[in-house]
Amino acid sequence: MSGIDAFRYDGKRVLVVGGASGMGAAAAKTVVELGGEVIVLDYAPVEFEVKESIQVDLRDKAAVDAALDQVGGPIHAVFSAAGVADGTPGLMKINFIAHRHIAERLVNEGTIGKGGAICFISSAAGLGWETESESIGSLLATPDFESAVTWIEQEENVFRDNYMYSKQVMNTYVARQAFPFIQKGVRINAICPGPTDTPLARANEDLWLGFGQDWRDATGTTFGQPEEMGDTMAFLNSDAARGISGVTLIIDGGYLMSSLAGSYEPGTGVAQFLFGKLG
Repeated sequence: MSGIDAFRYDGKRVLVVGGASGMGAAAAKTVVELGGEVIVLDYAPVEFEVKESIQVDLRDKAAVDAALDQVGGPIHAVFSAAGVADGTPGLMKINFIAHRHIAERLVNEGTIGKGGAICFISSAAGLGWETESESIGSLLATPDFESAVTWIEQEENVFRDNYMYSKQVMNTYVARQAFPFIQKGVRINAICPGPTDTPLARANEDLWLGFGQDWRDATGTTFGQPEEMGDTMAFLNSDAARGISGVTLIIDGGYLMSSLAGSYEPGTGVAQFLFGKLG
């Protein structure tokens, strides 16, 4: 498939995990407009038209598996969009462990097969994951949902049950999983949004929407919008992006790259911490 049709989802069944609001909802709406049949898994109700919505708590493996049984197959694309902020019980289960479980179950069972694609929502907070490669490698060596939870709950690892670490793990996973998944014909990517005006970001406004304010002041730009992120995810999971896998794509209007290249000097606080890790 080539040309404009490669961007479309006609005849495809698409699963959006965390599609009730924010970037996941934006991706779901775009895929519907592109002809896809969208099924949403979310703890919250879905208030726009999709083929099916299933309520699920991602912290509960049995509930996740029951939901996947209900979804059935085939699935042609997965959008893993659910995420929560620091202070939420079971954060690592919601932000990573359940997403890994869903992706691997669908791939290993052949529910998503050759030509399929998976896209996670990560974060700029997950950049610099190489500095945590030893611990992340240990977590990713766990074979399943339960053993990953056990790893997180160990005394020496419990402090890693946080937002930044969950996104570092996700970025590492996407890079590592590109090879075994493409052997089965399935691509995997992630987006790393900068500050984006979503309900979750507004609930954590000082930290999440405060990041990069110096850049926005200097460039006359504003926060990212959920539709920017959803549209990019729809592209990455479409046949138009069939040569792209293992990529964590930064969507921040040029802030990070300009800062790393030295044409822009980032401000203080979180930005300098992040760029210090990457430098």
